[in-house]
Amino acid sequence: MRTLWLSLLLSAALATISGQSFAGETRAAQILDRFEHANQWRDHVMIAAHRAGSMQAGKTLYAENSLAAVEGSIAIGAEIVEVDIRRSKDGEFVVMHDSWLDRTTTCKGEVVSYTLAELKKCRLVIEGTGAVTSETVSTLREMLLTTRDRILINLDNKLEVTDLPGMIAIARDLGMADQVIVKENLWNRQRIDAARAALAQAGGGFQFMPILADDAVHGSAFAGEVDNAFAPRAMELINWRNGAETLTTSGGQLFSTRMRAEAVRGDWHLWADTYAIVNKPGGFLAGGRGDELAVAASLPREAWGFWVDRGATIIQTDEPKAAIDWLGANGYRVPYTTDVKQAEPAHTASIN
Repeated sequence: MRTLWLSLLLSAALATISGQSFAGETRAAQILDRFEHANQWRDHVMIAAHRAGSMQAGKTLYAENSLAAVEGSIAIGAEIVEVDIRRSKDGEFVVMHDSWLDRTTTCKGEVVSYTLAELKKCRLVIEGTGAVTSETVSTLREMLLTTRDRILINLDNKLEVTDLPGMIAIARDLGMADQVIVKENLWNRQRIDAARAALAQAGGGFQFMPILADDAVHGSAFAGEVDNAFAPRAMELINWRNGAETLTTSGGQLFSTRMRAEAVRGDWHLWADTYAIVNKPGGFLAGGRGDELAVAASLPREAWGFWVDRGATIIQTDEPKAAIDWLGANGYRVPYTTDVKQAEPAHTASIN
């Protein structure tokens, strides 16, 4: 009897310890688990918020690439925020999509013509309303601190591939290199070799995501080469829509049955882009089946649902809240074990 009681007590203690460890797992760690184990999470569609999630609701909620937009994306349950990286005149990595400041800030001129101190005098503008915020241009370090342990961050490098090691070094210094996803366009063997050489200089411990577009990559065989070279956990696949032709009915060459088979063998996610591009046809990166079709035309199943049906388990969108709501209502979202809305930032910078 004593042995039985000791066994029961030991089991209870282990269960308590295990529960504490699981409950203490950060939000980013839980997202990373789903990102790194695609085959275990094919029933869950992750959402990447384009330009930090600032574009939703007619570009009226947040300034793009802002800390406020990141907070908004975390609050609605997005798993990834995508932000754009440039350099200041004095060499600091800053978060800005355009090479010019005119569209998104109160300043004028090229980003590279301003020192960081000068950029800190610029105020971010909400594009849809023209409202000037109290938030200034963020450094990469400030953006990383905001996302640390709360959400994965996808760095869209607007510089050279040789600048990636410097970005990764900042993330590594903050103890969060594994929470960073960097990406690069690949279309032939030479490009694979060039990317491998550049990434080797950055060391390991971060996520690399290849981008394949169907204007240059015409099937799944090349994805197999890329998988062998990098063993990525996701590949961003682009179905170009040139002009105003009818919507794609198949998803194109990159969302084929064979590509899905490659993804299963490699245990990686198919990442689809539904966000809009200014002055381009709707769904330019998604065979016409983009956010405009989902929201403006009120046909989310023909946009987000279409890509899910073709194997996409990550969707990058300008409408993260609408996408999450629709995916959740239709059984494409598996709840996390912690309340993602209770995560707290790692710093106290103003996000107004």
